[in-house]
Amino acid sequence: MSEIDRRAFAALLAGGGLLNAASRAAEGEEFVRIIRLEPGEGIPNNPKLPVLLYRGFLKADANDPAAHEALFERNGWPPMWRNGVYAFHHYHATAHEVLGFAGGRATLLLGGPGGQKVDVEAGDVVLLPAGTGHMRLDASRGFLVVGAYPPDQSPDLQREAATPEMLKTIESVAVPKIDPVLGEEGAVYDREWLGRRPSGETR
Repeated sequence: MSEIDRRAFAALLAGGGLLNAASRAAEGEEFVRIIRLEPGEGIPNNPKLPVLLYRGFLKADANDPAAHEALFERNGWPPMWRNGVYAFHHYHATAHEVLGFAGGRATLLLGGPGGQKVDVEAGDVVLLPAGTGHMRLDASRGFLVVGAYPPDQSPDLQREAATPEMLKTIESVAVPKIDPVLGEEGAVYDREWLGRRPSGETR
C-alpha cells in the first residue's frame, strides 16, 4: 500500500470510528491476514475464498460484545449468537461466518487436522468462508465470541467428510456484498472475495 493510499485508508477508517485500525494503517501495519487453506483429512475448506483475520479492530471495545454486534449489524451481517468455539473439528457448508472475539484469548485450529493454528484475542475478528474447518484448541477464562452471518444465509453444522453434493453447496454459497468489518469500503478485501485489490497477503 502506497503512502497516499495508506493515509486515505486511515482517514476512511477514522471516519467510521475505527481509530485503532486507522492508526495502524497510517503506520503501514498489515492488520488483515489472508490465510489460504487446502482441503485435508475430511475437511473441505473453501476452494476459492481465503480466511480473513482482522487484528485488533475493536481493541478499544475489545471486551464489549455489544460493540462487535453493532459493527456486524452496521455492515449488514446480523449477529446471531454469543458463545465460544466448539472443541471439535467442524465446518458450515451453507453459510460464511464471521466471529468477533469479545473476551479473553484462544488458540484455534483452522482447516482441520494438520491445518493452521491461530492465536486470537479480544478485539480480533475472523471471517470464515463456507467449508472452512475450525475448532478451539484452548482458551482463557472469559473467552467470548459473537457470531454473525450474511443475510439469507443460515449455517448448518458438519463434522463428517463432505459429499460431492456438499462440495457443490459450498461453492454455491453467495459471496457477501459488504465486508463485515470495513463495510462497503472494505478495500483490503482479497480480490477473490469482492474483486478488489488486496492490500497484502500473509500466509
